Amino acid sequence: MKKFAWIAGLILVLVLGIFFWWKFYFVFGEGVKAGSLNYFVKKGVVFKTWEGRMVQEGFQSPTSGALQSNEFRFSVTDPEVAAVLERNSGKHLELRYQEFNGMLPWRGTSVFVVTEVINAQESAGSDGGTLPIDR
Repeated sequence: MKKFAWIAGLILVLVLGIFFWWKFYFVFGEGVKAGSLNYFVKKGVVFKTWEGRMVQEGFQSPTSGALQSNEFRFSVTDPEVAAVLERNSGKHLELRYQEFNGMLPWRGTSVFVVTEVINAQESAGSDGGTLPIDR
């Protein structure tokens, strides 16, 4: 009976370990998103994490004549990437990210974790000019 309990316990620990790895460390998806960096902050009570929001190009709304904003909320774990993002607030950025199945408190409040800033350039409309026209 003791041998069965040990084997059952080991199998249970193994299954829980695989589930934990799949839920929190398995990279579900990778990609690139582009848009204007809206805000980027370091916040938290116990775990201080870098959190940001990027506004992507507007899409046609179901309501005629309106634009709908598409936000990309993300976390950053690498201090070097965080420093680059802090210096480029308000600019048009291209970010490489990883998507996880679940979030961990020390990794941030989002399942999307930015790993690299590919490109940073001044926004086309940063001069306060007119909005882009859909032709």
